[in-house]
Amino acid sequence: MKLTQVNDTRGDELVMAVGLETAGGSWKLALQDGRRGKPALHTCKEQQAQARLEAAVQRIEQTKGKWGLPTGTRVVIVYEAGQEGFWIARALRALGYEVYVTDPASVAVSRQHRRAKTDRLDAIRLVNALRSWLRGERDVMRMVHLPPGEAEAQRHGTRERGQLQKEIHGHCDRIEKLLRTVGCWQKVAEGFGAERLEQLRCYDATPLPLPLRRRLERECARLALLRAQLSALEQSLFAELPAPLQARVRQLQELKAVGWVGALRLVLDLFWRDFRNRREVGSCVGLVPQPYDTGNSHRDQGISKHGNARVRALAIQLAWMWLRYQPQSELSQWFKRRTQGSGANKRQRRIAIVAVARRLMISLWRYLEDAVVPAGALRKG
Repeated sequence: MKLTQVNDTRGDELVMAVGLETAGGSWKLALQDGRRGKPALHTCKEQQAQARLEAAVQRIEQTKGKWGLPTGTRVVIVYEAGQEGFWIARALRALGYEVYVTDPASVAVSRQHRRAKTDRLDAIRLVNALRSWLRGERDVMRMVHLPPGEAEAQRHGTRERGQLQKEIHGHCDRIEKLLRTVGCWQKVAEGFGAERLEQLRCYDATPLPLPLRRRLERECARLALLRAQLSALEQSLFAELPAPLQARVRQLQELKAVGWVGALRLVLDLFWRDFRNRREVGSCVGLVPQPYDTGNSHRDQGISKHGNARVRALAIQLAWMWLRYQPQSELSQWFKRRTQGSGANKRQRRIAIVAVARRLMISLWRYLEDAVVPAGALRKG
């Protein structure tokens, strides 16, 4: 992963810092060049995205002229990652501005029990934090790495697949619970459909009540639609990928315990990044420890849980699969040595599997980048 870096702002270097608070109804702009006591504030309320973006750019340029800043003055803009995604950063960068997206959880806020919070104050907080960050104080906020447009678009398929599976499970669960209200303990398996409703009976062998049956028919119709969409999506997911990504997915699939779904999600959600070392891999997945050491209190808070939660959950699942299908690998043997014995329990296994997941992600990264097969791992076939 390439770290976001800029030249430190020191001495007499003139920089206009812009904090952009992207609320739904309007945007708040806070502008500061370091020579004024308070930042200038502007509001953009245009209803269309392009019009609001143009209005923000116009206000930045008008403020530069009002303050008498040179034409080539460096302008740095920051906004928080959220529902707007990265289109604002891409659009502003195309216009020649220096734009960064920050992790909202990384920006320091007051610890007072009740503190004032408005879009105006948030914009001011962003611009003040940005100026500190530009001076080299990297702990005041952390920037998000912007994915390439193609890499971001390619994720939609795998994420839609997960959403469809969740909705299918919800419909199946709802149908089963509705049937239980009349004493019918029918399991909704893969082939279950509206045609089965005629054969089902209540606890006293009577047919299903007509209103309940009509509701179940509509549930079955929605369930059939979701299953059809999932089937069509799974058939097109791999075929629509570029050839280099298909090769990386196939490379991961060569290892036992890694299926096509796991390989696809790892390639699209994690290994599109350019990691430099194993620490960056572990940090990106959020599988690194967070100590708590203050005064007489010394304890471990667990893993950081930074980064992509979907990838972190997938890493844990793959770790369990790795123990099952790669029992002779060095990683599986490491897990056994630490979880076998008289003092071992379920909690220790859950802790150890997190370490296995982190090491596995690092091993798979090395396998993709340098073709280094994990120690003791077996290939399929």
